[in-house]
Amino acid sequence: MKRRAFITLLGGAVVAWPLAARAQQQKPARIGVLVPADPEPFWSEFRAGLREHGYIEGQNIAFEFRSAEGKPERLRGLADELVRLKVDIIAAHQTPSVIAARHATTEIPIVMAPAGDPVGTGLISSLVRPGGNITGLSATSAEAGAKTLELIREVLPSTRRVAVLANATDPFSRVLVELIENGGRTLGIAIQAIRVRGADEFDAAFATMVNERADAVIVQGSMPRKPAIDLALKHRLPLIGQNPFAREGGWMSYSLRQSDLFHRAAYYVDRILKGARPADLPVEQPTKYELVINLKTTKALGLTVPDKLLSLADEVIE
Repeated sequence: MKRRAFITLLGGAVVAWPLAARAQQQKPARIGVLVPADPEPFWSEFRAGLREHGYIEGQNIAFEFRSAEGKPERLRGLADELVRLKVDIIAAHQTPSVIAARHATTEIPIVMAPAGDPVGTGLISSLVRPGGNITGLSATSAEAGAKTLELIREVLPSTRRVAVLANATDPFSRVLVELIENGGRTLGIAIQAIRVRGADEFDAAFATMVNERADAVIVQGSMPRKPAIDLALKHRLPLIGQNPFAREGGWMSYSLRQSDLFHRAAYYVDRILKGARPADLPVEQPTKYELVINLKTTKALGLTVPDKLLSLADEVIE
């Protein structure tokens, strides 16, 4: 090859390499999203959080969204599918999704968005240094579950028995039920824990609550919302759950401010995409709670919420 031709070829290669590198850098990050049932409001708030960090769907970020649609046995297969697609990060909403993702991969970073008691359930080593490929947010909704008993007693002073509709596929349910039972002993309220695997077991569960004369029901956040709300209204059982239960027709919601959690999950995705290792990103425990009361449902149940409690609510739905 002539010297001039060789130099021209070499020069072309030098110019082409940065172009190829820039093309690679502009390739959208692929985020796998795994949810056990109801995707909202997580899905909308999470994407809004990513937009605040400069990510625009179709330009520098793309999503692979998977929902088990209330069938927990599907989660593992969906997590495996995300791994086969070689997503850059898996954002897993609620504990069952995080567990499924952890079984599927030890290499792809997993962001808890959020998960309940991740140390107690063995998902991470510690909050400060989670280790492995998992980081994100720890929900303290078990404490909120115990607080709901006080809220129920405020409206229904004669409350003697409260049912807890718990997710049998979610290891966090053990912590949740234990704390509610402890609160029940303090307040003199009997706790009736009913563990189910999915919405197809709800009819029998609510029939049991009615037969046992439950005064109200607390529903774990990882349970499908709409069928629980519909059955609670059908049986005239005051229902309390995490947000957005009250916004969707439940009686009351008391939980961590969900929009804050879902926006914060986007922060973790951003940090990892910019090179941070999940093992080195401390897991956060948000502490800002909100109370939402649905007055329309309250009236349908024939109840009256004291003015004092209404004044403490973050939102009252007329």
